[in-house]
Amino acid sequence: MSIPPKFSIRARGRSFVYAFSGLRYLIRSQHNAWLHAVATCGVCVAGIGMRISRYEWCLLILCMMSVWTAEAFNTALECLTDLASPEQHPLAGRVKDVAAGAVLIAAVAAAIVGAIVFIPHASALFDVPR
Repeated sequence: MSIPPKFSIRARGRSFVYAFSGLRYLIRSQHNAWLHAVATCGVCVAGIGMRISRYEWCLLILCMMSVWTAEAFNTALECLTDLASPEQHPLAGRVKDVAAGAVLIAAVAAAIVGAIVFIPHASALFDVPR
């Protein structure tokens, strides 16, 4: 059993550098991350414009975080799968498909929550009875 290294502010700072490097890779390399970024910006603009409540912001932030987290894990699994199985293999493809399915689940759930939050605000803006 090895003794863990002592706490170091410098080491914690490096861990943030590595994390931001991973996010930079995610955004630069994954086209779906671009779509998530556009959707995130759109939700934020709509939320500000429609003056949604703190509770609604919390729901939307949790949804956006779940989609971004799922996309990050999907990308990490794709990279790891490509490393472990550079040639085509049915199980490697299945791993990638399941990870992509997790992103889809998160994105659909986020869209449903977004509709639940924004439809009443949008209908009030256009004076549409509910």
